[in-house]
Amino acid sequence: MEFGIFLNGYIPGPAAHITELEHKELFREAEYAIFADKHNWKYAWFGEHHALVEYSHMSAPEVVMGWVAAQTDYIHLSSGINSLSPRKEHPVRYAERAAMLDHFTNRRFEWGTGRGAGSHEMATFNIMDKNSTKSEWDEVVREIPRMWEQVDYEFHGESFTVPYPHNVLPKPNGQGHPPIWVAAGNPPTFAKAGELGIGAIAFNFEPIYALRDRIDAYKEGIANCTEPIGQFKNDNMMITNSVICCETREEARNIALRNGRGYLVTMVNLYHDTMPKSQDAITWPTSPLQLRDLAAGDPDALLDGLIEAGYMLIGTPDEVCEQITNWGNVGMDQLCFGLPIEGMHHEEILATLELFGDKVIPEFDKDRKHSTDYYREQAKPKFGTFAHPLPDIEWPTLIPGSALKALG
Repeated sequence: MEFGIFLNGYIPGPAAHITELEHKELFREAEYAIFADKHNWKYAWFGEHHALVEYSHMSAPEVVMGWVAAQTDYIHLSSGINSLSPRKEHPVRYAERAAMLDHFTNRRFEWGTGRGAGSHEMATFNIMDKNSTKSEWDEVVREIPRMWEQVDYEFHGESFTVPYPHNVLPKPNGQGHPPIWVAAGNPPTFAKAGELGIGAIAFNFEPIYALRDRIDAYKEGIANCTEPIGQFKNDNMMITNSVICCETREEARNIALRNGRGYLVTMVNLYHDTMPKSQDAITWPTSPLQLRDLAAGDPDALLDGLIEAGYMLIGTPDEVCEQITNWGNVGMDQLCFGLPIEGMHHEEILATLELFGDKVIPEFDKDRKHSTDYYREQAKPKFGTFAHPLPDIEWPTLIPGSALKALG
């Protein structure tokens, strides 16, 4: 099992409306990825959301990834997720930006995709029918690998066109291309991700065991995949979760019971109308239920129940290792934790990243190499460099002597 962190530009409360504090939090999240790079974490996912106040101010994750890439050398940087409607942005821009990130991360960029989080977000771009983005994603996600490979790309589709041959530049860095992922919610989407040969991103808004049927659907789909949309299969299931890992059991449990936890879920219920609400269905601005109030005098029993259900990991490194082991073979390939962790202060989050990274990750991930690097090594050209015959023209016979490669 591999491990990652998920950053969304989460800025709860009045700070979301004070630009100096917005600035501070965005740089803190970048710092988490830079810090995690030094402590065995393999992946940092950067959300992309638009006009979702408090919940996510991470509207241009590629900018943050460029900043982080320059200060790291190990951790992979992933878009989570890049929504693909051509009404939001022409698909050529998705291909260009992903390939450029592939260069400036030194092949550490991973391309997570999706339809978009909900109607409010998509309306930012005058997309009023949230269901219409499904067919657009289907078309666009298949075309990006062609743009990465062909030098005379042309397309006449339902949702976008490239009217005559263009060489979409730059091409990805070296063999293959960035691994492709899709955010998934229901079993058919998981199965489809597997059939397309791309990774699936799952969010644990319910007990982790409830995802087992969807994980099975994905694994069955990818086992039967004979024609991936890209140059290789990315056989990966990523699931988000929450962790509080501290030096002592008491510290971890006290943090878990702090006031305000659950506020994020009320915003998920507000904005994400493409997925079911949480079990309590509490929607912002209604206050979330507080765990101390629900504990009925026995907070340990309440926390034990949440841990057993797979909602979160709480405790010392040894306890957290045991909690992960107790899940058994759920079927996930990557476990990813959302940051900042509600109720934890900045220095406490850094301490958890270090403690979990140094003490827990080596118990479950003993290979320093990323699984997606192994998969990319299997990449084979799929579409061919040229889609059309070469034009009958006079080719240059003289180029600058400073060119990196001479003619002929």
